[in-house]
Amino acid sequence: MEADAVITLVVLILTLGTLVADRFPPAGVVLGATVILLITNVITSAEAFSGFSNPAPLTVAALFVVAAGAQRTGLLSGPLAKLLGKPGGKGVAHARLLIPSALSSAVLNNTPLVAILIPDVLAWCRRNSRNGSRYLLPLSYASILGGTLTLLGTSTNLVVSGLLEETGAEALGIFEFAKIGLPVALVGMFVLFAVSIPLIPNRRAAADQDDDEARAFLVEMRVGSDKSMNGQSVSAAGLRSLDGVYLAQLRRNGGSIVPVGPDEILAENDILTFVGQVDNVLDLERMPGLTSVVEHQVDSIDAVDRGLFEVVIGRMSAVNGMTLREADFRARYGAAVLAIHRSGQRLDEKLGDVRLRHGDTLVLVAGDAFRRRYGQSKEFLVVAELDAPAPVASANASIVAAIIVGFVALAATGLLSTLEAALVAAGAMVASRVMTFGDAKNSIDLDVILLIASAFGLGAAVEASGLADSIAIGFTGAFEGLGTFGLVLGLVLATSVLTEIVTNNAAAVVVFPIALAVAGPAGVDPRLMAIALAIAASTSFLSPVGYQTNTMVYGPGGYRFSDYIKAGLPLSISVQLTIAATVTLMS
Repeated sequence: MEADAVITLVVLILTLGTLVADRFPPAGVVLGATVILLITNVITSAEAFSGFSNPAPLTVAALFVVAAGAQRTGLLSGPLAKLLGKPGGKGVAHARLLIPSALSSAVLNNTPLVAILIPDVLAWCRRNSRNGSRYLLPLSYASILGGTLTLLGTSTNLVVSGLLEETGAEALGIFEFAKIGLPVALVGMFVLFAVSIPLIPNRRAAADQDDDEARAFLVEMRVGSDKSMNGQSVSAAGLRSLDGVYLAQLRRNGGSIVPVGPDEILAENDILTFVGQVDNVLDLERMPGLTSVVEHQVDSIDAVDRGLFEVVIGRMSAVNGMTLREADFRARYGAAVLAIHRSGQRLDEKLGDVRLRHGDTLVLVAGDAFRRRYGQSKEFLVVAELDAPAPVASANASIVAAIIVGFVALAATGLLSTLEAALVAAGAMVASRVMTFGDAKNSIDLDVILLIASAFGLGAAVEASGLADSIAIGFTGAFEGLGTFGLVLGLVLATSVLTEIVTNNAAAVVVFPIALAVAGPAGVDPRLMAIALAIAASTSFLSPVGYQTNTMVYGPGGYRFSDYIKAGLPLSISVQLTIAATVTLMS
């Protein structure tokens, strides 16, 4: 193995290890790896930064704007409410939700689509006494499957198309993915309904859970001077018979009392820690003699219309690994955190001492501009207003619908390239005043764009150094006894494993040059192998961190890590086998 290949392999291993550790933003990790390969002369500056001139990052950025327009106008909220209707018989509501969601994911990027639908699905579940866990994870899975049908379904499809262009080949067509994506989606949807959904445990949906371990929010209240609490025993103050919430801890003068007995006498400035479902812990705000420990922060929020929001911290959020105090959360976001929930884990620290992680769910008070500012940002995967009426599509929804139809038509007919059509659609969103230029700019997740652009340099190094050829020879030797099916299956399995532990885009970029090198010996059309790779990288079902939509539903659904393995394993196996079989039959 040449020196450049050894350097690339070492950098690649360190990059994957750092991504798995999840200590630093993926975009920064991949960009740093590309810079190291540049300064060690493995790649040229043109190769290192070729992604910044590639159509893929710009196309993804434009699609963020288009999706933000759909979310802002409530384009899908009204139709979803009508579509779901009453629960009906077994599987009826699932079919009404999942089939249209999968089809919509073919033309709308599935990540923002799921973000749009989560609050409405949860609201429907509450109205009909259904568990959100039975619908949110299937929603994520269905959107992933639908995203395999066209070039527009996921950012990974666009990234792989851009990588293919870098080799001198034509970009993938908007419906070219259907060659493999359609069989994958059909088989996947069948397994989802027949096997995966029945395996998903009943976890109480978001605000309705009373399972302390699965959906326990932590909230802190201060005892005031009011005699209804001050000087009363815990029992006499009515804190022993609360519905759906219990008093877990009492802190006084730096000390802690656990458990809190019924005869414990409360004193002014005692800090009481409660654990329970979100509606009930928030009801504590209305109890005489109790005030939130963050009351001064709430009062300092300068807004006429304050509201309660439930948010899920994103992987790219700046507050990952920080406490609320270290993050200066109030000043940073103009919001005060009332409660925190971490799926599958009991939180015992002080509210301000909890070290935040991506996937944590927060209940916070913020002004009416909070959703507009952060609803499409990298900071929070989901921003849902609590106790708010279901959104109704605005007058601009028809404009957004027309823009999306026009975008798909222009790209599908070839009148414009996918990039050109996406840029026209994004521009139309601003020109029609669906959103301002500032709104459009804020809707773009720059970390995702930077990750995609930086990753091209990493892929170029794997190819230019000869590492791709070395790995391809290894793959060919290991699976040569199984023919084309074995080679493709091995590649798909490797990609799927990487996707579950790093990001889908990073996995696709790392494996792409290897896939093209393997395609020749296997007798597979490189375009077909590229499509197989993109679909394998996007179909993450086994963990809440492998794909962004899986992370989005983790907190709101009250899931545990094992739920993904139970429901996702049969789906993952069936999809991998379908990809390998389809490529083999078409070769």
